[in-house]
Amino acid sequence: MEKIKVMIVDDQYIARQLFEMYIKSSEKYKLVMQVDSAALAPKALKGNPVDLILMDILMSDGSNGLSAACEIKKFRPEVKIIAVTSMPETSWLTRAREIGIDSFWYKEASKETILQVMDRTMRGEFVYPDKVPQVKVGMATSHEFTEREMEVLRLMTTGASNAAIAEKLVISESTVKNHIHRMLEKTGCESRTELAIEARISGIAIKI
Repeated sequence: MEKIKVMIVDDQYIARQLFEMYIKSSEKYKLVMQVDSAALAPKALKGNPVDLILMDILMSDGSNGLSAACEIKKFRPEVKIIAVTSMPETSWLTRAREIGIDSFWYKEASKETILQVMDRTMRGEFVYPDKVPQVKVGMATSHEFTEREMEVLRLMTTGASNAAIAEKLVISESTVKNHIHRMLEKTGCESRTELAIEARISGIAIKI
């Protein structure tokens, strides 16, 4: 039986080593390639026989696995892709589905192992978590934020002003201020800047 050819795309050496260990422990899979940047993944894939990609989302060089997966699905739609991340950013699940990414796995929070998700994905299943992992942001949990608050928070972490956020979301600046005020009350953060930093560190609001 021919082994399933796997490509790893992850900028963290330890993560790549762990994935490699799992792959080598199975008789079903064969590691054929490792890439440490999502920006390099589409080019590396061209001309190479790969059946499955383990694609990290957030890369230290500024590239991201969602954009890379979108590009890959356009010229190699038959290749299965599993998005992997440790960040509980809610928008990534939705975007992954829209792109056509086959499965989504949280590195630290998933009940299933990556091998189990790989097996199910290669059987044609779309394996997605029921919900995003819950984390603490100050005194609040990430699930306490509304969808609109998350949109505001995501833009705040980029350094956008209230006026810029209002323009982007097509709402008034006073509405933006109200959303921020409610989030400050929920989290106990003392300033807009502290809230943005807490959100970015926790991984709940990362705009890519």
